[in-house]
Amino acid sequence: MSLLPESASFEELVQDYFLAVRGAGLMLSALDTQLLTEWAREGVPFEVVARGISRSAEKALWDARPGEPVLRNLRACRRQVDAEIKKYRALTAGAGTEPEPTPRRRKALTWEQTRHARLCQVLEDLAGREVGLAARVTWLRGTVLAHVPDEPARLDAQEALSFMALLRALPFDQRQQVWREARAVGAEQQVMSTHARRLSRRFRVVAAVRRRFGMKEV
Repeated sequence: MSLLPESASFEELVQDYFLAVRGAGLMLSALDTQLLTEWAREGVPFEVVARGISRSAEKALWDARPGEPVLRNLRACRRQVDAEIKKYRALTAGAGTEPEPTPRRRKALTWEQTRHARLCQVLEDLAGREVGLAARVTWLRGTVLAHVPDEPARLDAQEALSFMALLRALPFDQRQQVWREARAVGAEQQVMSTHARRLSRRFRVVAAVRRRFGMKEV
């Protein structure tokens, strides 16, 4: 998600991602920095917090006025990020212990397995509604989604690739409409780095694809 060095801290990764998705700004406020410190203490992967940020931004995207940032501050993401942290903790609780085996007990799914299964189900539902996309969904299930990633970052990349593949499966005129819709919302400052602009545009395109297909949150 970022071109920051591998040694970048959790706080640096989150700030880089937030400012790119927001489409404006160079730094966080003191209150945002305090919230970021609280999230860092939670000890969850960066991708969990980034997911909450992107979901918050996506919900606000279509209400933003032309030229305005999608989100005013990081605090606007708190509810969604806290919810993602809670879900992550619920799915990883006791991951390092082996419960007593019983005939009816099923092994608990990991956070990655749960998200992967949800994405596959959402795509199957889409194929049922949009017959013209059934072949593309089948292709995705056999290629991009054939394996469950073992890292959050790979799971995010898998999800983004799936949505972009759906976009490419649309007729040209519909594909162009989605691109125009994505470019028409949010803000993007020229002072942003090349990487930040690329990340910002990808976020808006994926959000437009999800909106076009009425995709449920995955």
